[in-house]
Amino acid sequence: MAHRLALATLVATCALILFGGLVTNTGAALAVPDWPSTFGHNMFLYPWSGMVGGIFYEHSHRLIGALVGLLTLGLAAALWPLGGRLRRLGLLAVIVVLAQGLLGGLRVVLLQDTLAIFHGSLAPAFFALLAAIALLTAPRGAVAGPPIAREVRGLALLAAGLVYAQIVFGALLTHAGRIDLHLAGAVAVFVYVPIVTARMRRTGDAIAVPVSRLLLVLLGIQLLLGVGSFLARFSSLWIPGEQLTLLVLPVAHRLVASLILAAAVVIAVRALTAAEQQAEQEKGSRRVTDRALTIHDAVDRAPRSHAVSISAHPRSEPASRHPLQ
Repeated sequence: MAHRLALATLVATCALILFGGLVTNTGAALAVPDWPSTFGHNMFLYPWSGMVGGIFYEHSHRLIGALVGLLTLGLAAALWPLGGRLRRLGLLAVIVVLAQGLLGGLRVVLLQDTLAIFHGSLAPAFFALLAAIALLTAPRGAVAGPPIAREVRGLALLAAGLVYAQIVFGALLTHAGRIDLHLAGAVAVFVYVPIVTARMRRTGDAIAVPVSRLLLVLLGIQLLLGVGSFLARFSSLWIPGEQLTLLVLPVAHRLVASLILAAAVVIAVRALTAAEQQAEQEKGSRRVTDRALTIHDAVDRAPRSHAVSISAHPRSEPASRHPLQ
């Protein structure tokens, strides 16, 4: 149940990020000037006849956001009985989705670009969190993998952090024009992350290997989308599709960035949990071995003590000492 809810929330969040990109790149961020109402209407009762132009993108984004919030609450409720790390991750997901909704609303009310940067950066982090929960609740995620070296685990964590930093740089490019940071981050990601995926593929882990391959494919797609978005925005070259291409390229670029972060986080989480599962298996094997040794020692001592008791019994004395002989 929890795994299905995690996947449903993940898919809904993917749609939410897609519409968020449409809102930003169509200039519809302030098409609805009030929040949490929509032109004075209850958000859920706004007439469909008014869903035109930028209002369609902005209001649809709000409705999908509300759906994601409800699904996140359901996910947290499903994770609560499981306790431990999953319970904490469920609570964290609720906190993040509430913060994301509040940031989006305040962006409309206060008209601050800084809030838009935080709002755009937090959405991929939430998506990656859901991907980690989906992994930890999946049946395959509970299967222990081969031991992964501490160095490789550290590299995987650093890769996830580097990808997220690049997403933040992307938000700074969109809302503050900082292309220098985004270009430098792109170089770092495209040099470092393939090295990490190569190390992870050599582990032979049933989850890390296919996700690492997927991550490489996503990086290739992202490179093409990034170059296309750069040329469309900062050059005078003719781009096929014109306005439609100018909209599709950056929106797809943002969506693939979230997928890359989710894949990097899944690899990092798998590297860490595989080590934990390996340690638990070794601990369980030691317990079984210790129990077997204890039983063996008890069985081994039992015949000796029985023999001592027999030899000490008066009837065990030799027949030659009997007075009748």
